[in-house]
Amino acid sequence: MDNFSKVKLVVSDMDGTLLNSQGKVSPLFFELFKKLQKNNIYFCAASGRQHNSIVSKLNDIKEKIHVIAENGGVAKKGDKVLLSNFLEPEKVINLIPVLRQIDGANMVLCCDGFAFIESTDERFINLFQEYYHSFQQVDDLMEIAKTTPVFKVAVYHFDSSEKFIYPAIKHLKNEVLLKVSGKNWLDISDEKANKGNALRHVQQLLNVTKAETMVFGDYHNDIEMMQEADFSFAMENAHKDIKELANYTTKSNDNYGVERILEKLVNTKK
Repeated sequence: MDNFSKVKLVVSDMDGTLLNSQGKVSPLFFELFKKLQKNNIYFCAASGRQHNSIVSKLNDIKEKIHVIAENGGVAKKGDKVLLSNFLEPEKVINLIPVLRQIDGANMVLCCDGFAFIESTDERFINLFQEYYHSFQQVDDLMEIAKTTPVFKVAVYHFDSSEKFIYPAIKHLKNEVLLKVSGKNWLDISDEKANKGNALRHVQQLLNVTKAETMVFGDYHNDIEMMQEADFSFAMENAHKDIKELANYTTKSNDNYGVERILEKLVNTKK
């Protein structure tokens, strides 16, 4: 294991990484966060979730951390917006009819502080609320797209996003960024909107280098941010592509994978 003593910034994905299978952050993490603070180490949560949903999981420390939300669509510190990347409105308007054609696909327009859905599938609506706390169900997403800036279009499939959504839209990959962000989710955003670009922006603001950054992740939407850190960790439960890319591995999200490494990190600072 390399020398952790130079680490100044810790960045963690949420689902499948910092959150366990029950969608919870462990009490141990909050204890370790206090030790990170004592050692002047910054913490950044980076997720495909909306900002409100991320901070609800980290409510006690939300003013003290940096948050990259919507896969890099927006970055904030407290209420201060550090960065935002919206999709061009005409791209969203062109996407909606294509996504409506995909059997079993449920679409979410992710906007600033709010998400919009037109799905009436109760099973989807119940599940989707875990990721999007502030949302509205509308009759026609096209009306929203014409008037409201969109960070990202998230699409959910109950079986597999990689198998059923990606093939139907892969022809658009030169126009927008397509990210399979979990077994069931696929995210469509502006080409500049990824966790890596957002992390670079945060690193510049904090004057922290790649050699001083530690990152944890588990899925394809973590690839770019993994490349911005010398201390890149794939979870044991990560997609095989992430394990190949990361410099290190740790235990699974249900086995305190992030916390085990943070314990080692704070111990090197003594």
